Amino acid sequence: MAYIGKIPLVGNFQICDAISVVNGQAAYTMQVASVNVIPETAQNLIVSLNGVIQKPGSSYTVSGSTITFSQNLVTGDVIDFIQILGSVLDIGTPSDATVTTAKLGDNSVTTAKMFSGFKNGITMADQWRLTTSFTGSANPIASNLERNDTSGAGFIGTGMTESSGIFSFPSTGIYYVKFHGSFSLNSNTRYIAHKIEVTENNSSYSLSSSSQINKKNGFYQNDFINV
Repeated sequence: MAYIGKIPLVGNFQICDAISVVNGQAAYTMQVASVNVIPETAQNLIVSLNGVIQKPGSSYTVSGSTITFSQNLVTGDVIDFIQILGSVLDIGTPSDATVTTAKLGDNSVTTAKMFSGFKNGITMADQWRLTTSFTGSANPIASNLERNDTSGAGFIGTGMTESSGIFSFPSTGIYYVKFHGSFSLNSNTRYIAHKIEVTENNSSYSLSSSSQINKKNGFYQNDFINV
């Protein structure tokens, strides 16, 4: 990008905490808010000692978070300030609300970055089906159940467990449960219904969802209940 005038320098500009001089000591630890900081190079610092700006590389060197002056400092010397420029070629930490959709490259946001708990998105999906049809009522449907093994069914996670028509969830969470059934009425049948019941104590069950078809006055009508 072209600029009129001076190109702006950007980086993580910081002023180090005040450093007390120790008589006869040359090496000091640089900190910001009492946390050690590591500048990229000695050239990324502006250091003032006794009111004089020091030359990096000759007046001082840097190793990790330690700045070492070329000579031992003595009582009466004052480290006025140490300013860390950061990298003048890096943008540093973006300010709040500055990263927009236009700034994101295509495919730059991965699944790992999109979800972190619902935050983890859909973590379990499962399908079960009857292996054979039956006539009459069943409460619950306790046999001839299998996990759908048709190619492309699309399972996620560990899935449900089933015992005698009772399904158990693999972990605590928010689940969407759907039952799909195909029925036929003979001349003697007045209604057909399917229901989903739930329990929180593995003992008492309550109705969660129901759908039924009734034969009334020669016509059929559908009733749906969702709790």
